[in-house]
Amino acid sequence: MYDIAIVGAGPAGSSAALFTAKAGKKTLVIDSDKSMTKRAWLENHYGVEEITGPDLVEIGKKQAIKFGAEYISDSVTNITIKDSGFVIETENQTYEANQVILATGIAVDLAEKIGVKTKGGSEPRIKTVIDVDSHGATNVDGIWAAGTVAGVSVHTIITAGDGAKVAINVISKLNGERYVDHDVLKPKE
Repeated sequence: MYDIAIVGAGPAGSSAALFTAKAGKKTLVIDSDKSMTKRAWLENHYGVEEITGPDLVEIGKKQAIKFGAEYISDSVTNITIKDSGFVIETENQTYEANQVILATGIAVDLAEKIGVKTKGGSEPRIKTVIDVDSHGATNVDGIWAAGTVAGVSVHTIITAGDGAKVAINVISKLNGERYVDHDVLKPKE
């Protein structure tokens, strides 16, 4: 049983995984390798002079893996509610998680299939997004959404920040108190 399963390993999904794994939550990321970021060239991502989308995605994965996140290449076909969380079915296996974060880019099919409400998108060429509250929660308790699929701008810096925000809110829910992750520079010796 995972604390958190994240569907999608683009900037939103991997940023969420970085925070959840670093917080000590058993984190699973399931990715179908269809990220829009895999086709991007970026010169507008704060703190990075320039980078290819594939390199940004790989660095994000490495950061989350460093803290214990597990990544699986597969496609999620269904998610069902069980007594203590969710059953996540993929083409090849079944997993269980207490909370789920959908970070599926522009794909809302899975969300609609499992009863998560959607609404019209406001970004160019993004017709439908998942209807979330300001914390990233959907109408299904325990299912959250982050990134472009949750209605934020498609820019990687924004989707990554949204993934982090939603992760902090999920961790806070699991911990029963507001979670903060601040690293501090170590003094020079």
